[in-house]
Amino acid sequence: MSEDLSVLQLMLQASLVVQLVMLILLLASLVSWFMIIQRWMYFRSARYAADEFEERFWSGVDLGALYREGSARAEQGLGFFGLEGIFRSGFKEYSRLRQQRGTRADAVMEGVERSMRVALTREDEEMGRHLAFLATVGSTSPYVGLFGTVWGIMGAFHGLASVKQATLATVAPGISEALVATAMGLFAAIPAVVAYNRFAAWMEQLASRYEVFAEEFSSILHRQAHADEQQRDD
Repeated sequence: MSEDLSVLQLMLQASLVVQLVMLILLLASLVSWFMIIQRWMYFRSARYAADEFEERFWSGVDLGALYREGSARAEQGLGFFGLEGIFRSGFKEYSRLRQQRGTRADAVMEGVERSMRVALTREDEEMGRHLAFLATVGSTSPYVGLFGTVWGIMGAFHGLASVKQATLATVAPGISEALVATAMGLFAAIPAVVAYNRFAAWMEQLASRYEVFAEEFSSILHRQAHADEQQRDD
């Protein structure tokens, strides 16, 4: 308890510039932790939703029925994202173009693939939310803390000019106050760096999974579109 109080006292006794640096680092740390928790929950939900949807998709269920199930959930206020969002984007475009008379299979597939590319881009943007902020905090916080430390040490040594006899006890409090800024910089940076690396890996895994699904789904629709075109020509 006494150590906590001593650190708090050092923060309160620091110069205005060092206190401002500490405040910035504290705010950056709090925002980072909020984003870390939010992103962790998002990626956990995305992986669970992908597993559940793929199991349903490859179970042999009718694609139209699967699309209607998603629409029914959407009417109830339950959203969808990830694989289901890509599926719905492609299937909706496929159904729309197929209903247009005279539309060739290749034209249908061009529209479907374009629609799914847009959906993939949208998913990539969602997965990458807040990662740039975490990367910025992780890379700049140590330097911000170091700036506060250097400023505080400069102030401590500048104060020696008005002291007749310089001792360690004289300069130690000022240096201690300054070093707290470096500690806070590391405290903000380390979780941000670890979280960024972990989320970037998860993002890459999910993006690859989404792309593979889009290609497989496109192949299914490609076969169906050409089969429908052949029946229509016959």
